[in-house]
Amino acid sequence: MIELHCHLDGSLSVEDVLTLSEMTGIPLPTKEKDVLFSCLTYSGVGTLNDYLEKFCLPVSLLQSAESVSFAVRSLSERLFSCGCTYAEIRFAPALHLFGGATMEEIVQGAVKGLSEAKIPLGILLCAMRGHPEKENIRVIELAAEWRDKGVVGVDLAGAEALYPTEEYKEVFSLASRFGLNVTIHAGEAAGAESVRAALDFGAKRIGHGVAAAKDEALLERIKREGIVLEVCPTSNVQTSAVSSIERHPVARFLDEGLRIAICSDNMTVSNTDVRKECEKLKAAFPSRLMKIERAISDAENYAFDRRK
Repeated sequence: MIELHCHLDGSLSVEDVLTLSEMTGIPLPTKEKDVLFSCLTYSGVGTLNDYLEKFCLPVSLLQSAESVSFAVRSLSERLFSCGCTYAEIRFAPALHLFGGATMEEIVQGAVKGLSEAKIPLGILLCAMRGHPEKENIRVIELAAEWRDKGVVGVDLAGAEALYPTEEYKEVFSLASRFGLNVTIHAGEAAGAESVRAALDFGAKRIGHGVAAAKDEALLERIKREGIVLEVCPTSNVQTSAVSSIERHPVARFLDEGLRIAICSDNMTVSNTDVRKECEKLKAAFPSRLMKIERAISDAENYAFDRRK
């Protein structure tokens, strides 16, 4: 099983958080595991912006190269436990600088974690919506500098509805010049135009892409260009991108022969993992079991790191 869309900060376990608090001296709102779990998980249904609030606590604990390295190692063990043989994990270096580290030191810490990981991993560096262009450009430069050392591509994450994908043309023009692998969060909290812009910027994979289902021409383009949709059913319900898993357009994507990768998005925030997401889709769409199984087996072909 392969996991291609998993955020490091959104996947810290309760045990990780307790350990990181001890490592860093950063206090927690509670040390009671059940209460702490509720602080880390999103159990309701709201907007993407509501969902993103759950990242504040884990990000606060990942403010050094050592913390990031530990988190990568720990996440690899949980990915192994849920049956993954390879995964690509993503994070935004610019969110981890409040302890005095540089972006390069944070990336170096993540790469160090790879060397001690339980399974092969690749790193995707996220540029952030709403952050200064100069900062996002530096993320792209770092991805180029650390290519073939563990970094396998770049992403654009954050509040999609507030900061349209179309505004990041210069950032991804640079990624294209460097020849970097690109995946972009699009069509989750914004419409089909967001997905179209991501494709125009050279994305070969789309994080979520739910809104593409509303645009026939866009679906045809996605199929024609062999674009992979990183489908994250549980989080899509939680952020109101879809009303229920049973109404998720993944069924249509499968029926139309699109390439999809079933993913967790955030193992802790959404209280899930890629294996659970696959089982949820099988339960929701029993008539498409063979197509879902094929998607699971095909996901390996969509990884950016082909050396895995």
